[in-house]
Amino acid sequence: MITRRSLTLSLPAILAAPAALAAARRYVLEPAASRVGFSFVLNDATLRGEMPVARADIRVDTRDLAASSVEVVLDAAKARTGLILATDVMKGPEVLDTARHPYIRFVSRRIRLGTGGRISDGASMTGDLTLRGVTRPVTLAAALYRQPGTAPADLTVLDVQLTGQISRSAFGASGYAGLVADQVQLEIRARIRAD
Repeated sequence: MITRRSLTLSLPAILAAPAALAAARRYVLEPAASRVGFSFVLNDATLRGEMPVARADIRVDTRDLAASSVEVVLDAAKARTGLILATDVMKGPEVLDTARHPYIRFVSRRIRLGTGGRISDGASMTGDLTLRGVTRPVTLAAALYRQPGTAPADLTVLDVQLTGQISRSAFGASGYAGLVADQVQLEIRARIRAD
């Protein structure tokens, strides 16, 4: 379990890091320790699902966290929910239309730091989400943590958490509106390692 007290990555700690660590770094995703979860309401019941990451380009600028960047591509064609029928409908032409649009892409445009220059306390990430060929701005709550028990300057492995919600109809994924709520909740947990 991630706790802010033990894992918080703060600007003062980063500025105290050696110069070798205090520069923009490319990070790679550790797929086994990462998940893109989503949930939605189907006929008054909450269903949860997951979607694998096809590829990711993550850059963390430890001198200026707000200058960091993320580009993530999700494999919508491999999305799964707990119900086979719901999964098939979700991937069908009325919702995600994965036959024509197999991938979902997010590109960050701005990172706003939280209290005291922290990216682990009230930060947000705004970017362009492309789903079904439609691109719209989306803002997600963002947090970045170092590993438990590591020194403040050890930024080799980091945990990222992004949460928020999107309106599926804003992207044209409006099928079955009478049964499925418009809002989709997102919870992305990723472990990244310096390349």
